[in-house]
This record gives sequence, C-alpha cells and structure tokens, in this order.
Amino acid sequence: MVKSDEKLAIDGGKAVRGKPFPPRRLFGDEEKAAAVEVFDEAITTGQAFGYAGPREQAYEKEFAERLGGGFAKGVNSGTSALLAAIAALELEPGSEIVCPPITDPGGVMPIVMMNCIPVPADTNGFSFNVGAEQVAAAVTDRTRAIVVAPIFGEPVDMDPILELAREKGLAVVEDAAQAHGAVYHGRPVGTHGDIAAFSTMFGKHYASGGQGGIFFTQNEDLFWKARRFMDRGKPFRTDEPNNVRLGLNLNSDELSAAIGRVQLKKLPWIIERRQAVAAAVADGIKSLQTVALGKIIPDAQASYWHTRMTLDTDKLTVDKDAFAEAVKAEGIPVGVSYRHIPAEHIWFRSRNTYGSSGYPWTAPYEPPNLPNCEAVLARNFLISIHENWTDKEIADTVAALTKVEKAFLK
Repeated sequence: MVKSDEKLAIDGGKAVRGKPFPPRRLFGDEEKAAAVEVFDEAITTGQAFGYAGPREQAYEKEFAERLGGGFAKGVNSGTSALLAAIAALELEPGSEIVCPPITDPGGVMPIVMMNCIPVPADTNGFSFNVGAEQVAAAVTDRTRAIVVAPIFGEPVDMDPILELAREKGLAVVEDAAQAHGAVYHGRPVGTHGDIAAFSTMFGKHYASGGQGGIFFTQNEDLFWKARRFMDRGKPFRTDEPNNVRLGLNLNSDELSAAIGRVQLKKLPWIIERRQAVAAAVADGIKSLQTVALGKIIPDAQASYWHTRMTLDTDKLTVDKDAFAEAVKAEGIPVGVSYRHIPAEHIWFRSRNTYGSSGYPWTAPYEPPNLPNCEAVLARNFLISIHENWTDKEIADTVAALTKVEKAFLK
C-alpha cells in the first residue's frame, strides 16, 4: 500500500510531468547543408555519389584522430562493424568467442555468422557489463577471442580482461556501439582492445544517418584484413589482381560521411551535456534511500547512452518493475527493463542459423548460468536522457523519483 499523502499517478493521482519531454533534435541545418552539398555536386557533375570518396576518407581520418590515431573505416551499421571485426581475426570454424550476456542481437549474431560459437559470460555483479572473473569462467581451451560491450556507455574494467587475454593468447574486440566518448583510465573506450566496432545509427550518441557504423583498430594488419572482408574480398594492400577472400558489401557512402562529419564535431558537446544531466540527476536524488545513479568503475567516465538507475528493493514495499512503472507513470521517460539477453532468444536457443544443421554449434543447448545478470536486471532500470534536457526535465525527474520512493519506502 502507498503510505504517502501524495497519490501516485499510477494510482490515479496527478503526474509530476504533464507534457512530453522535449525531442532530441539530433539533426539540424548543418547536417541538411552537408547533405545538400553532396546532391548539388552530383547534379552539377552528372556523377552519382558513391563510397570511399573524399568525404568518407576525411570522416574516417577525423574519427581515428579523435581516438588518438589508428585506422577507421565507415560501414553501413554497427552490426557490420562488429562482423568485420570478427572476420578480421580469421578464426577457425567452431572457435568459441566469449560475449556479453546483455547486448543487442547485433552484438552476438556476427559471431555465429563467422562460424564461431558465442559463449555468454555473466555480468560483474553491479552493472550490465562483464567482469574479468566472469569472463575467465567462460573461457575454455576452444576460446579464441573475447567481445566486451560497455553497455549504456559505462566503461568495462578492461585491464584485468586484457591481462587474461594476453595470458591465454586471445583477441579482444570492443563492441563500443553504445559508448562514443566514454573514457577508461584516461583513454577513449575503443582503444584498449585489438579492434573496436561503433554504431552511428540514429539513436546513438551521434549519427551518420538512419544507419551507420565505424570499424576502428590501431593494428594495420587487422585493418586491411577487415577492409578486404567489408568490400567483397577486394585485394587491398596485396599484389593479387582479383578478390582474395570471402566477404560482403558493408560499405558506407559519401552522403553518410557528410552527415557523420558534421555530427562528429558535435560529439564532445553531446557527451559533456549528457554527463552534466546525469550528474545533476544524481545530485538531486543523493538524499534518497533506495535509488541512485548506477555505479561506474573507478577512473572511468561514462557517456550515458542511457542512465542506469540502481534500486535497493530491500527497503521498498514493491519490486523494481513496480517502482519503475510508477516513475514512468509520473511522465518520466523510463525503460522498466533492459532484458536484451541473446541467449534467451529463439534463434539462439533453437540454433536457427544454417538450415536445420544448428551449425556452428555441436553440443545440445544448455541455458547459460547468469546469476549476476538476473540480479542486476532485478535491481536496475533506465531513464532515457539526452543532451537537450533542460533544468526543468532534471527537476521533474528528481521530483518523480522522490515522490515514488516516498510512496513505497518501508
């Protein structure tokens, strides 16, 4: 029962927020002008714009420079960037790759598409990210690589994972789709492993259009292996006259690059604003007893694709879902659950891959044991912030969290 005198909106009371939160307005006149320039050039010259042109090359150079130098290539999605990363490793069929337990399907499907077996590791116990101990528990003598994903832009504790990888001779891929601008130990997320994959679709920190992605590495040999795969095996940096390997057409294009270049310039401000909004919400609820901004590992800065809110349900009369639904009813953009567990999906459980073969799996399906994952899902919900929140949105969010805690506090 609600013990507060202030009736919750979910019970018929007046909501804290009566009007929708402001739209993000990611694209503006600058992106429009860049796109129009591409079309104007095509109209004037009579030549359709394609891919791998001067805008795309400049975009890739600017992206790599933001990460301290290396090799970047634009592709048509974040999933394609991860697929190219796995392909660059040139692993034998049946190799195992340790992967995140909670991630987009596109964070696991490329493993299977490259004929390898995804093995989910558990979370670290307090966030949706894996930890080194959990990764180590998933490693076998068939493991050849580790994919880590800093979920919501919260950095993974990479050093112990990298130490484990060096000890076992494993490659490390950072699936940084949600982590533009995040920092771990003074260096950008995406620069710690062997390869990184970024998404630039419309919902991420910045976008190159409706869909897009970036492959990045500081290893030139891996870059050219990936580059050949992502353009149908073309013989880049070889003496061969014809295509040299199996591959796909994962290319980006000049229009996407033109938009991406404008957006990339805005990224520092976007990250700074999101961090400021998250910090303001955290400060506003610091006196609450049950809800707080999710813990970030030491010496790291999150970029907050979403804000993860952690709940101490032992002090409440309801569970996390009921609490989050009540906050949502107050007009706050809440994600009640982020139960994106690929190992639960029917394609994974039933091995719906290549015909009825179940390939590349060779053993019967056994559900992974992910106790930390279940515990963190039961304690955490999301608030979808963005860089154009004002003090009003922050104040309303704090007021809603305060109101709901008061209602459900034991």
